[in-house]
Amino acid sequence: MTTPIPQPGYNAPATPGGWGSVPPQPAGKPSHRKGWLTHGAVAFVALVMGVGIGSNGESADATASDTAEPRPTVTVTAKAAGAAPAPTVTRTVTAKPKKTREPGPAAGFAGDGEYLVGEDIKPGTYKTAGADSFGCYWARLKDASGEFDAIIANNNLKGPGRVTIKKGEYFQTQGCKEWMKVG
Repeated sequence: MTTPIPQPGYNAPATPGGWGSVPPQPAGKPSHRKGWLTHGAVAFVALVMGVGIGSNGESADATASDTAEPRPTVTVTAKAAGAAPAPTVTRTVTAKPKKTREPGPAAGFAGDGEYLVGEDIKPGTYKTAGADSFGCYWARLKDASGEFDAIIANNNLKGPGRVTIKKGEYFQTQGCKEWMKVG
């Protein structure tokens, strides 16, 4: 008996000398078609999910203004699934435009910073409840130079405080709670 020489691309025999007992199987690569189908299906599902997440049902031109008229009435009809159809329920909703704020300086503000009175904030008298944590510092400034001689008035508050600021001045605040216009 002769020993057969294994050929490339085939598995070895199941038992020694038993070439006839198990047919040789090609040791091929996995199917490329299956890989493309799998990757294509995953990409399609990701695309559909992304489109669903990205759209929230509103159009891009859904802005409201003081002069905007109410949007058209929306009618929603719901039907129950089953053997016998349920009665139709109709609900009418009329959208109302939101009021917009007038552009211009704010009447109240929070946060550290330097504000130009008349442009960033309105002139007048403001009050604060005091310090956020360690201390509340405010300063009225004649300009934004950062120089010591630019200070008109300043104070370190331990509790509530008030300050009157005029148009054209700069108001600097640090570590204070929200400032609200009172006059």
